[in-house]
Amino acid sequence: MVKNHLIAKGFLIVNYIFIFWLCNSSNLLAQNISIPTDLGELNRLVQPHTPQPLLNENLPADAFNVSISLHQGETPIVFSIPGFHSLGCANCHKGESLHFKAADRMRRVLAKLKKIQPKLYKIPFRQYIIQSWSDKLLASHQFAHTTFDTIRISPAAILIDSKVYREATHLHEALHLSQKFVGLANELEAYSLNIISDPRFLLLNFPYFEDIIKTFFLKNFSEILNDFYARPIREQLFVPQETQWFIAPFNDDQLERLRQAIGKVTPLLADVSRLNRNYPKEFAYLSEQAGNPALLLEIVAAKHLTIPDSGVSEEVQRDAFSLFDLQMKKTDNIRLGYKINRKKEAFLLIQNQLMVKDPAIHLRLYFKYIKKTFVKPSGKVNVQIEENEDFNSYILSKIKGIQKMINYKGMSQIERDAARKWIKKIRLPYAPNKKT
Repeated sequence: MVKNHLIAKGFLIVNYIFIFWLCNSSNLLAQNISIPTDLGELNRLVQPHTPQPLLNENLPADAFNVSISLHQGETPIVFSIPGFHSLGCANCHKGESLHFKAADRMRRVLAKLKKIQPKLYKIPFRQYIIQSWSDKLLASHQFAHTTFDTIRISPAAILIDSKVYREATHLHEALHLSQKFVGLANELEAYSLNIISDPRFLLLNFPYFEDIIKTFFLKNFSEILNDFYARPIREQLFVPQETQWFIAPFNDDQLERLRQAIGKVTPLLADVSRLNRNYPKEFAYLSEQAGNPALLLEIVAAKHLTIPDSGVSEEVQRDAFSLFDLQMKKTDNIRLGYKINRKKEAFLLIQNQLMVKDPAIHLRLYFKYIKKTFVKPSGKVNVQIEENEDFNSYILSKIKGIQKMINYKGMSQIERDAARKWIKKIRLPYAPNKKT
C-alpha cells in the first residue's frame, strides 16, 4: 500500500493506491464466527470512551480533521474528531492513526455492501465523525447515527463494533447513507443485513422479524427469545446490555435453528430492499401509519409464502378482516404523532369481541388480511395511499424535521449542504388540492 501525503488548508489529504482482496459472496456475512471477547476486558476498554459531558453544552472549538481518499482518484472523505485535544483524546491516541483505521474500516464495509447490493453504484459518503459526547445528532442510546452523507459514531461503539459485532454497526450505517428517505422501513432494511451476519442480531431486533418467524418458520420462537433474555447481565458495567446478551454463551442448537430460518428469510429480505428503494416514501408512511416496523417484511412474506390455514369460519374471518380494517386505516399515528401498533390493537379486539384466543390464529388471520389488502391478483404489491392529503402532510412533516435539524448547532457544513440538497429532491406525491 502506497500513501501520498499532502498538507493543505488544515487537512491531511491522503490518496491510496491499493489492491484489496475481497472474499466471495458466500463468506461475506459468515455466521459461524465465535465471539471470544472477554466481558471484563471489553468493559475496561469501553469505560474511558463513554460519552463525555460538555461544559454548559458548548461544543468543542477544536477538531482533528484528516481528508482521505478511499480509492485513487476519488474525492477525499473528511474524517473528523471534534474535541480531540479539549476532551482529552490526544492524551492516549494519535489522531492520524485513528483516522487511517477508520478509513480502512470504511473501505472494507463499503466493499462488502456493494458486493451484497451490486445496484448501489454510488454511496453518498463524505464525512466520518468520531463524536465523544451525546446530543440531538447522536443520542446517548445510539451506537452511531447516519445523517446526510455523514456517519457519526461514538468511540465506545467503534470498540464494540470491532471486537464484538464484526463491523455490523458500520455496515448498518453505510446502508443508511444510500437510502432515499427516512422512516421505519429503512431500519428494517438495515437490520436485515445484520441478521444475515449473525442470528443474535435477530434476537436483539426481534420486533422487526418476530411475527414472520413465528408464523412461517419457528413456532417456538418466543421460547428462544425468552431464553435469550433470561440470561443475567451485569448492570453496573459500562458495556451496553444488548452487547452483554450478544457476548454471553447461548444454546448452539437454538442458534443453528435461527440460522436456518434466516436462510429461508433471506430471499424475502432482497424483495424488502427492492421495494424500499422503489417506494421509500410510501412504505415509510404505511409503516408509521400502522405503528409497525415490520410491515414491509410482512407484506413481502404474505406475497411469497403459503399462509397456514386459520381454521376459523368464513364469518369469523370476515369479522376479523373488518377489525383489521378498522385499525389499519386509522391515521392517528400520522396526524397526532401516536406510536400505536395497529396490528396488536386489532389482535386485542379479535380476542375480546370474536373470542379467538390463540395468538397463532391471530397471526394467520393477519397475514391473510395483509395479502388481501396489499397483494394484487397479479402478485404485485399495492402501494397506493388512500389519504392523499395525509400523505402529503406526512412528507412535509419530515421535510420540516430536516429543516429543524439543519439549524442544530452541532450540524457540520457538509451535513447542512447535503440536507438542503435532499430537501430539494423531495417531491410531494400528490398535487395539493387548491381551495376555490
